[in-house]
Amino acid sequence: MRKTASPLSLALLGSGVFLLVLAAMLAWYVAPRAARTPVDVDVTTVFTGTGRYFETEDLETRKGRITVTRHVLGDVAASERSGQAVWNVSTTVDSPRTLRLKDPRKALLWTTGRWVTDRRTNAPVHCCGESPAHYEGEAYLKFPFDVQRRTYRWWDDTLQAAVPLAYTGTRRVAGHQGYVFTGSVPPARTGSRQVPGKLVGRPKQPQIQAEEWYANAGIELVVDRRTGRIIDASISPRRTLRVPGGQRDVVTLLDGRRLRFTPATRRAQVALASADARKLRLVGETVPPWTAGAGGVLALAGAVLVAIGRRPRPDAARGDEQPDGEGPEFVTPVSGQGTARGEH
Repeated sequence: MRKTASPLSLALLGSGVFLLVLAAMLAWYVAPRAARTPVDVDVTTVFTGTGRYFETEDLETRKGRITVTRHVLGDVAASERSGQAVWNVSTTVDSPRTLRLKDPRKALLWTTGRWVTDRRTNAPVHCCGESPAHYEGEAYLKFPFDVQRRTYRWWDDTLQAAVPLAYTGTRRVAGHQGYVFTGSVPPARTGSRQVPGKLVGRPKQPQIQAEEWYANAGIELVVDRRTGRIIDASISPRRTLRVPGGQRDVVTLLDGRRLRFTPATRRAQVALASADARKLRLVGETVPPWTAGAGGVLALAGAVLVAIGRRPRPDAARGDEQPDGEGPEFVTPVSGQGTARGEH
């Protein structure tokens, strides 16, 4: 007699195969696509510290607190059209006086940009009205996913060029461990601006095209390894003016001494990095092995039950056979009349 597998065994086998396929898809398809730069960002980071800055009200360099505020807002529509990450960036540098005004147009310095990158590699993409037009490097507002212990080329927006940041170790920020990258920028000319001659020691010239110079004595970024988010940062920017062809600084526009993320910014960046890292870890490391393990157990159990269900039982196989020497008995009916023996 032919046996068929039970519904339970088929259900177990089917569920196991499904979970095995799901584990493979999570590991090799979903996880790599989950590591994508987000497009719907709305993040503000704040640096604070002390230093010197040029006060435009009285045309003098003062000492005091310096605040650098950077607001990043994703352009979702442009990102969806292009398939890239399109972020608009606004950065202000404020003194205590200008900070109270809460108007970027009245800040000591206000710059804007449009950052366009490949969502997978973080490489610059030249489209969608990017600004600056020739952004380069591997990192700026964030690092690529799966950060390595090596030197990265980081875009310095003031220098308008990429500078090398070397890996120097690890550090915990609000309980979250990150990779530390450090570097510096030697003095370099970045442009020119027209100023009163007396401001740079040329009183006989009403106006002069002074040279703008920039340096950064210490760049230190702490980066989340998995997501590439910057969870702590400190910079020491110095911007000055020189007379044309001059060899020394004559006016200090900005001289920040280790301007660092505020505690609130560090906590916020760590929270974002932790949330993103948990998602990546869940789909890339946690769920696939558990799903594969459960699928393997269910598939094996189902296969065993199917094999047992299809195997004929020995006693059932002999059920239709008859013992040797025995067979069906046939009874010959006896006639009611005897056989004639020759009597008449």
